[in-house]
Amino acid sequence: MTPYYQDEQATIYHGDCREIMPTLNFDVIVTDPPYGISWSRKANSKNRSSTAHPGILNDEDTTARDEALALRRSAPALVFGSFYASQPADIKQILVWQKGDTQGVVGSVTGYRRDVEPVYLVGGWPQRNVKWSSLVRSARGSWNDELSVTGHPHTKPLDLMRLLVERCPPGVVLDPFMGSGSTLRAAKELGRQAIGIELDEKYCQVAVDRLAQGVLFT
Repeated sequence: MTPYYQDEQATIYHGDCREIMPTLNFDVIVTDPPYGISWSRKANSKNRSSTAHPGILNDEDTTARDEALALRRSAPALVFGSFYASQPADIKQILVWQKGDTQGVVGSVTGYRRDVEPVYLVGGWPQRNVKWSSLVRSARGSWNDELSVTGHPHTKPLDLMRLLVERCPPGVVLDPFMGSGSTLRAAKELGRQAIGIELDEKYCQVAVDRLAQGVLFT
């Protein structure tokens, strides 16, 4: 398949990852797939900056995620998810991403913010000495500026993705559900080779634009 975009460090494919993955060589997966929670967003009449969003492709269940992970061969995978959906198979450990103080308000009715997400370490992760907490945070309290730039409602903070990619085993990073390209951008800033696959073409272009920006961190 012809790449949608390619440079010295990154390659992007537009299409279904389940069709493209068998043709690729990669060493580790870092991805934020559809969680299987049928997410969508209604416009908030009380917030003028709030816009409706119809939802994420293939988010009706975890089929796309699970079928893609079944194609990973022996590669370890780091997979974002939801506590309100089923877990992937072959979990080695679960991290918890704690979001910023402004996150997790919508949908909460108990007084507690819904401001955490599980991050699954799947498959054959290498054995290491203990170095890090299983609780991971973004260094920034909010990433609303990134969300406004990418237009993708689930864009992950770039500093968080740099942290996670940096701690992954060496080799080529694959993100089969690339979205706005945070994984590829983080890999570029760390000097790592990366491949992204995205079903929604408009986000392929968003990722290309982000990769074209100068690297601020090395």
